[in-house]
Amino acid sequence: MFLRQVQHFLIYATLGMGAAAPWSAADDYDPLAVDAASPVLSETMSVHDQRRQREIPIRVYRLPAEKEAPVLLFSHGLGGSRDMGRFLGEHWARRHYVVVFLQHPGSDESIWKDVPPARRAGAFLKAASGENLKLRVEDVPAVIDQLEKWNRESGHVLANTMDLKRIGMSGHSFGAQTTQAVSGQEFPIIHQTWTDRRILAAVIMSPGPPKIGADKAFSSVTLPWMLMTGTEDVSPIGGQTVESRREVYPALPPGDKYELVLDGGKHSAFTDVSRRLEQRNPTHHRSILAVSTAFWDAYLKKDPAAKTWLTGDAPRKVLDPKDIWQRK
Repeated sequence: MFLRQVQHFLIYATLGMGAAAPWSAADDYDPLAVDAASPVLSETMSVHDQRRQREIPIRVYRLPAEKEAPVLLFSHGLGGSRDMGRFLGEHWARRHYVVVFLQHPGSDESIWKDVPPARRAGAFLKAASGENLKLRVEDVPAVIDQLEKWNRESGHVLANTMDLKRIGMSGHSFGAQTTQAVSGQEFPIIHQTWTDRRILAAVIMSPGPPKIGADKAFSSVTLPWMLMTGTEDVSPIGGQTVESRREVYPALPPGDKYELVLDGGKHSAFTDVSRRLEQRNPTHHRSILAVSTAFWDAYLKKDPAAKTWLTGDAPRKVLDPKDIWQRK
């Protein structure tokens, strides 16, 4: 690739600055390209939030020699854990990000483990509460604060590995609501905002509007947002439907906003979990990784080739023909 770039540069130089460039760096940009042989470290830690006396388990994915890489945070769905989304963590890490998966006590796997199957639905409904949403969104700045301390702490395993001036936030389902809340959504009915200004961009999987005040909730979102959902993305908990998930994108102001709707995509398409008898479309994970990686590269690394790829025709080449892909 390097030789090809040199050749094109020499050709361009001979044409003079007034000539049209025959080659763009975007021609060689591939958001799916990784060194599969590179070992990805997967480390578990815990953040202690002194103010709330709350322990927040995390899992960190990174390359062994990573230095000052942008940071991606991920918030799991209801009943999940820091161990979900490994396909995301490993790919993003191989693209030179430090990826931090949060686990939220009170709405994590503890709500259903050791609970008789007949009582699990009730446990999920109880956990899908405004109180737990508040706990979740307060977990995010607590984790960022601790990452900043560890990054400066000589001898810590994460020392000097992170560039915490370049932070992206992501999440699925209840984690999508968490992500929305810390990256620009407003809650006008309760006159509340939890936006963390250290977050620069967000990838939101299975989004949804609030039941009250949806028309005003997203009107002031200024950060780049990428929404992902599917034509079968429903969940029995929370009341979100395919139609309600699609309400978020039109409510966003224009400017660096994207939406991917996977044809046949179910709620589990964005997870590692495949329910019994459910056949996963093998292209869905590939599509999710491609467009999310290009988005992170464009808005956190400021890579012009990634931005060109993302805003051009290239995404259609990795998506299924019936997938919906739009931007504004």
